[in-house]
Amino acid sequence: MPIHDILDLDRYPLDKPGTPEWEGLVARCRADLAKDGMYNLAGFVKPDALKQAVDEIRPVMETLSFTHKRRHNVYFRKDMPGLSADHPALALCETVNHTVCADQISQSIPVWVYEWSHFITFLAATMEKEALYPARDALARVNVMSYRDGEALNWHFDRSEFTTTLLLQAPEQGGEFIYRTDLRSDSDPNYDGVARLLRGEDKDVKSLTLDAGTLNVFRGKNTAHKVGTVKGGKDRMIAVFSYFDRPGVVFSREDQLGFYGRTA
Repeated sequence: MPIHDILDLDRYPLDKPGTPEWEGLVARCRADLAKDGMYNLAGFVKPDALKQAVDEIRPVMETLSFTHKRRHNVYFRKDMPGLSADHPALALCETVNHTVCADQISQSIPVWVYEWSHFITFLAATMEKEALYPARDALARVNVMSYRDGEALNWHFDRSEFTTTLLLQAPEQGGEFIYRTDLRSDSDPNYDGVARLLRGEDKDVKSLTLDAGTLNVFRGKNTAHKVGTVKGGKDRMIAVFSYFDRPGVVFSREDQLGFYGRTA
């Protein structure tokens, strides 16, 4: 499928870098990142391409996906320097999802988008980076995650500076993107604030419901976030793209086993 049949390039001219239209879109995304810690491009993927992507991936998801179910704290770590094991910032919550890796869907639409050079150039420009590089990791470079009825991704901070996702299918109910902007900083872990968030006492928590086809780029290193519990018979299906500031990144064997239940 040609890229112009996958992405709405009339609305989002990623194929025309350096033009006034492209520069205007980049400036808008940078402004949203500065203001909200994220930007969203609704309708980025066209409806027919979305349907094809879901139809291609669903059989793989139903038969070969790794069910990732675990109790964790917001840091995905067993301990944190300076915190006692019973500190409320280390309270446990549960996450359940189902993951398909790039090597299982190598000819799928999400992988085509991930590898498209103009897409990578655009992302780097919006993040004000000289360059971004696809991961070398055969499993982690592109993941598609599915959340079924009663499942959710619970509170956490990202390890990477940015997270890039494409929502392929929205659920009937639930599945909201819930976040608390700048809950911590690189110099202030704000453990008491994290504890208040986990107790449901933070009034600055926001919720965002995205439509299928939306590209979301999110600065999640210091912004706590989660996905609300999905309800109904329609899965929430989302593609997660991993790019890095340097080429050749491969996850450790421990990380591959933890996230995917296998190694490359």
